[in-house]
Amino acid sequence: MSDFLHSAIEAAHAAGGLLRANFGLAAKVDENLAHDIKLELDRRSQTLIESLLLARYPDHAIYGEEGLRGDQDSEYQWIIDPIDGTVNFFYGIAHFAVSIALRRRGGDILVGVIYDPMRDELWAVERGHPATLNGLPIRVSDRAKLSDAIVSVGVSKTLESVEASLPLFQRMVREAKKCRMMGSASLDIAYVACGRLDAYIEGQISLWDIAAGLLLVETAGGKIDLRPHATLPDKYAIAATTGRIDFGI
Repeated sequence: MSDFLHSAIEAAHAAGGLLRANFGLAAKVDENLAHDIKLELDRRSQTLIESLLLARYPDHAIYGEEGLRGDQDSEYQWIIDPIDGTVNFFYGIAHFAVSIALRRRGGDILVGVIYDPMRDELWAVERGHPATLNGLPIRVSDRAKLSDAIVSVGVSKTLESVEASLPLFQRMVREAKKCRMMGSASLDIAYVACGRLDAYIEGQISLWDIAAGLLLVETAGGKIDLRPHATLPDKYAIAATTGRIDFGI
């Protein structure tokens, strides 16, 4: 295990412990938006991750949902989602994760870690090595028919994205074995990597939600189709799949 991966795992475990200790307790709300919630705990989780990573790598950059830190001209940038699934967390739904990735200037993801603190499941990968779940190698599903597939279709918070996603959602409901909307993009993409889902598709997502999962799925034998959003900077359309099924997208 590289020092980079070890550091990411250590930070994810620390933040996950913080979230687990606070799950089910009254949470301070920073912003209560129409279809989203921002918690003080989001900021506290990211601060904890930042402090651990920058203590080891003071010349690195932080690009997180809760803001930027460090030298943004650095060759290395940590991409962090301190609570992916904040609404689930706030409503007492035990389906959320910490996501940490390391990107080198030029775009290559070197390390990815996704940690579900409630199930104590940790997906980890570093470039050139196997993708793992709790230390064991994982592969994408070998299912080959859409009628056998479990598909997650993500819908963002804008009316435009909802309207754009509904036709795909309706088609997947009709044609796939089951269609899910689970509320944590990082866990969706991790579930594709280990064969629980056959696809995760979303038309408007932030990089910190998916960065760790990109390398995870590709290393586990899957396929990533990632495209910059046509009108929104720093947003992407993504299809993370096994590569074995034609989803018609």
